[in-house]
Amino acid sequence: MFIESEFPSIYWTPCLVHTLNLALKSIYAAKNTDKNSDIYHQCSWILLIVDDATFVKNFIMGHSMRLSMFNNFNSLKLLSVAPTRFDSTIVMLKRFKSLKKGLQEMIISDEWSFYKKDNVDSAQFVKETLLTDNWWMKVDYILAFTVPIYDVLRKTNTDITSLHLVYGMWDSMTENVKKVIYQHERKTKVEYSSFFMVVELILIDRWTKSNTHLHCLAHSLNPRQYII
Repeated sequence: MFIESEFPSIYWTPCLVHTLNLALKSIYAAKNTDKNSDIYHQCSWILLIVDDATFVKNFIMGHSMRLSMFNNFNSLKLLSVAPTRFDSTIVMLKRFKSLKKGLQEMIISDEWSFYKKDNVDSAQFVKETLLTDNWWMKVDYILAFTVPIYDVLRKTNTDITSLHLVYGMWDSMTENVKKVIYQHERKTKVEYSSFFMVVELILIDRWTKSNTHLHCLAHSLNPRQYII
């Protein structure tokens, strides 16, 4: 603010990567407050899926024998979620999807039945979770509608200049998120989706807080906008 007050031609531009990360946080970890009740009502199921995945990961990695068993059935490792990086939640769920076959083979093996005795209830929960088709379908759905957001986050988290592309990328991102949600809910474009409206509200709110005149200027100076 001090710099802008003295040099009117210099603008501060919020970090788009941080903005998208906050948007993912609002979707993945919605809090049940009076202000966010609608968002929590629509998005709380996502947090339950993420918590389940985190519990499974911790249960396997928290015991050397279970981890050894996991390594026998899988060539890839389980990934953790960084406390301040909600895009890492997508990475974790993607890894779970890649490990689906190995995880299921592990929990139906004789080894799992033998070593689960040290924590029967937790082991049973892990087994039921990983064998539930509906749980995996929800994982697929979460990844599907958040991939457009994650793709923009990755494209802008580089040293390549992208300020002039932000407007277009944001519009395309929102449209792609809508397309996935509407396809999942089997709705036409003119129908109403309460879940999409909440997700769109989150994206608009974050864009409103981060959008500056510099974005508009860069967009207007992009020659691609004038190619006929």
